[in-house]
Amino acid sequence: MANLATADLCDTYQNHITDGGLRVLQPIFQSYGSRKSFCGPIATLKVFEDNVLVREMIEEQGKGRVLVVDGGGSLRCALLGGNLAMLAQNNGWNGVIVNGCIRDVDEINRCDIGVRALATHPLKSNKKGVGDKNGAVFIGGTRIAHGEWCCADSDGVIISPTELSL
Repeated sequence: MANLATADLCDTYQNHITDGGLRVLQPIFQSYGSRKSFCGPIATLKVFEDNVLVREMIEEQGKGRVLVVDGGGSLRCALLGGNLAMLAQNNGWNGVIVNGCIRDVDEINRCDIGVRALATHPLKSNKKGVGDKNGAVFIGGTRIAHGEWCCADSDGVIISPTELSL
């Protein structure tokens, strides 16, 4: 799927926004990484101040997917850093969206991957391996399911049950 402008998708699929099929995430994310726009099927992860499962997911071949990490909105530590961003790039992930913090921003910004996160924080996370993979997550009141599609660009992030085209 080519990267599509989220504004154009919203205009084209306005009726799906009205019926709830196409969801626009709240504008709470900062943009990182050298890839400013990205699209792909979603893999989901729910963790809290623990990035062991983030690493496990990113170690898998991304195959153009977007990893959506619901970190509970915690601003107390980072769930993604430069090493994991580089690993995600090398393993073929198109993007990572973190409902939480990241660190090593200068390193992440040199990676050919799109990253969205709430903020930055220099403290690393816990390492307990607690969380849930591939289940539905809620970010800013929006439900996001494993296998749905994500498109992100400078205008925002949208979620769709299926791949979209213009």
